[in-house]
Parts: sequence; structure tokens; C-alpha cells
Amino acid sequence: MQRRWFGLALAAALALAAGGVVYMRAFRPLEVRVAQAERNVEARVFGVGTVEAQIVSRIGFQIGGRIVSLSADQGDVVRSNTELAVLEDSAQRARVAKAQVASAQAEAALAKAQAGLRRAEVALQQKATINRRRQALVGGGAVTREAADDAQANEAYARSDNEVAKADVQVADAARKDVAANLAIERVALDQHKLLAPFDGRILARLKEIGAIVGPGEAVFSIVDPRSIWVRAYIDEALAGGIAEGQTAFVRLRSEPARRVEAEVVRIDAENDRVTEERRLYVRCRACNPQHQVRFLGEQAEVEIIKGVIPEGLFVPLRATKGFDGRSALVWTLKDGRLARRRVALGQRLLDGRIALDEPLADGEKIVVSTDAGFREGRAARARSGEAP
Repeated sequence: MQRRWFGLALAAALALAAGGVVYMRAFRPLEVRVAQAERNVEARVFGVGTVEAQIVSRIGFQIGGRIVSLSADQGDVVRSNTELAVLEDSAQRARVAKAQVASAQAEAALAKAQAGLRRAEVALQQKATINRRRQALVGGGAVTREAADDAQANEAYARSDNEVAKADVQVADAARKDVAANLAIERVALDQHKLLAPFDGRILARLKEIGAIVGPGEAVFSIVDPRSIWVRAYIDEALAGGIAEGQTAFVRLRSEPARRVEAEVVRIDAENDRVTEERRLYVRCRACNPQHQVRFLGEQAEVEIIKGVIPEGLFVPLRATKGFDGRSALVWTLKDGRLARRRVALGQRLLDGRIALDEPLADGEKIVVSTDAGFREGRAARARSGEAP
């Protein structure tokens, strides 16, 4: 008898316990967390990229020859027009010397022609004076007709000689200019035996050594302009809306993850990558020492870009939604102490996985941000302590 009563009591206790569990799981009002209005929330996007340079040049000589001098090495900072390397130039120096001699000869020939012209002008002036005098005297019989005619012919000869002298000067001057041009060409060729830095920069690599024979245009150095260093980043085109030049960005190099550098979006490619469906853009440090920026081209970097600031809004964690299609999703709402599920429009995505609500809520309606744990339509719920009901 006692055993039977004990069994009945045990069964009743188990039934009450089971009923309590069922009540706790299915009927007890749930405590849920709801979205709170937030102000001045930064909408950021994340991308990865590499350190690149807008201006990187592989420089070499315009002519071929043997390198006899190298004045720079990898890592050196050089100023524009700094001599970096020299080719063997003895033959070209001889050609310049020969052209200088020819130039001196041409100058002398021009001076001689000019002196001949001055002499011809003096002779012409003398012959013309004699001719005028004899022509004036021939009428009075003081000078014979023959002498007058000779004087006139001599003036004509002198005038012709003067024209010849003028032509000689022009020929000599043209020859001088030709020789001067040839000398300039030889000097330019001599200058081409020196390799000069094309801009202020840093040597990335020295590609040849002393004694090497190089051909025209063959690279000897690789040089970068430190002011042109930037990070080329790739942003998922689904998140790239609203990105514009001038926006603030933050860069972390893979080799310096603890150091965050403020940068600025300076260029956005007009064409997306059709394979990866990403937008290419470039960010550049705002306040860095240009020389400090030259680290390792090609190094990976992480980029965060502030697309804008949301003045005020509600934000829903993506894990608290269902069926998110990029524009809307199903969420749980709390109104008058009851749960309901409905689809809402969503807007900007944040880096922490939350999405901004993009439509107004009804009076008294709240967005539930707790994960689904026994939620069902119409179930009683209340906001967790410390949160708005």
C-alpha cells in the first residue's frame, strides 16, 4: 500500500516537473533584448589591398656601353638630376673635342668672310667716289671719256665683289651653325653617358654592376617617388555604394597590425573587376613623412573607409534576421508584450555585422535583437531589465 502511494506521489511530482518545464519553455513570457536608438554611428566598409606606387620607373641609359661608375644603391634617397651611373666615354669625348675644333675653324672662317666683306665695302665706296668724280669732270674735258668709262666699270666690279663677299659671309655663317649643331649633338651624346635621377626618389633596386655591358634602354635602377605611395584596395561592390574621393580611411599594414595610419581616398577606378566583383580604389596617407611611406611595395594591407555618419538609427545584428536579401529581412518585433515576425527594409551595413533599419516602426513597436530561442508568433515577451519595454 505504501509503495503504491509512493509511486503515485512520484508520478505526480514528475508530471508537475514536466508541466513546469513545458510552461517555462512554451508559455512563460520571454525576456528579450531590443534595439536601442544610437546616434552618430560611423558607416564603415572593409577591404584588403597592397602597397603600391603611382610612380615607379625602371631607368637606364639611352645608349649602350660599359658601366664604369655606380653612385647609388638600394634604399638610397636621391635628388632629381643626381648622377647615378656613368658609361665609358673616351671615344665620345674625342668626338666632342673634334667637333670643338671644327667649331673654332668655322668661327675663324666666318670672321675671315666678314673681314672680306668689310674690305669689299671699302673698295666699293672708293670706286664709287672715283667714278662720281670722273663723271663730273668728263664734261669739262679734264678727264677723258675712256677714263670715265673705266671708273664706272671699276665701281660695277667693286659692287659685284661686295655681293660675293656678302654671300661668303652667309655661307660661312651657315657652316658655323652646322658645326655648332653637330657640337651640340656630340655633347648631348656625351651627356647620355651619365644616368641621372629623373625625380626626387628612393632607389628600390640596383639591377646592374660596374663592368656590365648594357644596351640602350636596359634598366640599371628601379626608382620610386615616395610621394606617390598609396594602397590599392578592393571593396565588395555590394558594399561600395557611397564611397567617394576625399573620404577618411584607416590603413593597417600586415607587418604592423598594431599601427593604424589615417589616410584619404584619392582615386576610384571607373571600372569594377568583373571576375571578383570588387571595386578598386586607392588611399594615400594624409600626414606621413613621404620617405617613411616607402616600405615594401606589394605588402598586404587592411583598409577601413568611413562612408558616412548615421545621425540616428536602429541597428539589427545579421544573426537576428532571416532571409536577408541585401535589401530586407525577416525580424522579430515586440509590441504590446507579444512577439511578431515581419519583413523590414534594411540599409547600411556596419563592420560589426549589424544593419541599419531603413523604415519607421509603428508606435510602441520594438526590434528584437536576441537570437531566436523559442520565439513564436504571439508569444508573450518583455524587454530585458534596463531596456525600453
